[in-house]
Amino acid sequence: MSMLDVPGTSLTAHKFAQLALDLHGSGGMEETVDAVVEFALQALDCSHAGVALIVRNGRLQIPATTDPVVAEIYAFQVAGGKGPLTESMRDHSLVRIRDTAAEDRWPEWAEKVRSLGVRSVLDVPLTTADGTVGVLGLYSTELDAFGPDEEAIAHILARHASVAVSSARREENLAQAVDARKLVGLAMGILMERYDLDEDQAFSVLRRYSQDTNTKLRDVAQQLIETRKLPHA
Repeated sequence: MSMLDVPGTSLTAHKFAQLALDLHGSGGMEETVDAVVEFALQALDCSHAGVALIVRNGRLQIPATTDPVVAEIYAFQVAGGKGPLTESMRDHSLVRIRDTAAEDRWPEWAEKVRSLGVRSVLDVPLTTADGTVGVLGLYSTELDAFGPDEEAIAHILARHASVAVSSARREENLAQAVDARKLVGLAMGILMERYDLDEDQAFSVLRRYSQDTNTKLRDVAQQLIETRKLPHA
C-alpha cells in the first residue's frame, strides 16, 4: 500500500497526483483556492473547509469557503476575535481542536463556532520558503473528527496548496505589472503627441503627477487614457 493510501479513506496517491495537476493547472488565484477547499471536502472527514490568505499590510482575505459557516468563523477572527487561525499563522503551526465545548484557550471563539454547529477544527498553515501565506481551515460537526491520519493528509494538501497559491500570486502580479506598463506606455504616447515631448519627458510628467496627487502611476495613466486629462495637482 502506498504511504498516501490512508486506511478508512478513499484517498490514494493517484488522487494526490491529480490534485497537483488540478492546482498547478488552475487559471488563477480564485480557481486555485476553490480546488483546494473542494479537495479537502473529498479527502478529509470534514463538514466545511475554507482558505484565508495574508495580503498587504498583514490583512486577511477570504477567497474560498465551502459554507457560509466558515466565512462567519473567519470574519469573527478578522474582526479581532482571538482564535486558532491567528495562532496558526503566527506560529506557522498546525492547530487542532478536538472539542469546541472543552476548548478554553479561546473561550469567545469556542462559543462562537459551537453556536454555528462546529465541534472540531483543524487549522493548517500554508507555508512557503518566504513564510506563511495563509491557512487552510477544516471544520466538522462531529466531535474529534481529525486524528493523525487526517493531520498527515492535511499537511500534504497544505504543501501542494502553498506552492500553487504562491505561483498563482506571482502570475497575477506579473499580469498586473504587464498591464500597468501598457497603460503607462499609452499615456506617455498621448503626452508625447499632444505636447511634443520625448519619452523621458512624458514619463517625468506622469511621475510628477503621481507624486503630487499621491496616486499610483498606473492610476494616473488610466485616468489620462480615459479622460484625456491629468489629475489635478
